[in-house]
Amino acid sequence: MKKNILFLSVIATLISSGAAFADEVKPDNEVTFNASLASDYRYRGISQTRLDPALQGGADYTNNPTGLYAGTWLSTIKWISDTPGAGSTPAEWDIYAGKRGEVTKDISYDVGVLGYVYVNNNMTNVGAKDANTLEIYGQLGYGPAYIKYSHAVTPLFGIVDSKNSGYLDAGANIEISEGLTLNLHVGYQKVQGMNSSAATYTDYKVGVSKEFKQLGGVVVSLAAVGTNADKTFYASPANGKFMGKNSAVLMATKTF
Repeated sequence: MKKNILFLSVIATLISSGAAFADEVKPDNEVTFNASLASDYRYRGISQTRLDPALQGGADYTNNPTGLYAGTWLSTIKWISDTPGAGSTPAEWDIYAGKRGEVTKDISYDVGVLGYVYVNNNMTNVGAKDANTLEIYGQLGYGPAYIKYSHAVTPLFGIVDSKNSGYLDAGANIEISEGLTLNLHVGYQKVQGMNSSAATYTDYKVGVSKEFKQLGGVVVSLAAVGTNADKTFYASPANGKFMGKNSAVLMATKTF
């Protein structure tokens, strides 16, 4: 109960710290920063923080005339440190770059490469592969809907023989009213190799997000998330709890 009260109070602080601002024309070269607090870090439906809260933040550069972009993002995690002998890795560090644009007036695209870095991971000591992972991705958008495919060109997050695994992601972000958006998502993680049967699964998300423009653009979201993942394969090494369980996830994000 105390943890929930603390989490909600931090969200309130994020909201109250914002300041109203007028819409501005985007410059040719744009740099933005973001900070988030989440009640759980779910990645493709699987908790990375043992169902506990996560602190997250990142920075993005965009060249608006060309659509070229690059960025970095970090989140606290627990799954590597919870694995005896796998190393002390308290954070996931993402580095990415790509290009966005339009195929036609109604159809957008986004292609790029994304690296997941887990500093000081020693997953090879526990019979796995190095956790560092590299994916290439491509996305098409039509109105509020999108479909995206990500392809691992290395083993996937330390899973043995999992190179060439793929994740198919489809969803929509539908504006219900000004500043209020319905968020829908379904994804299919296909894992290659000897663990394919246990590691392959489907995940989903149904949620809403609210942008508070008058408070500096803080976005608060609440979503129901879950998976049909194997409860043994995706159990926490620390306490045996299933990391893909159905749950509600609350998040507050501020972009600067």
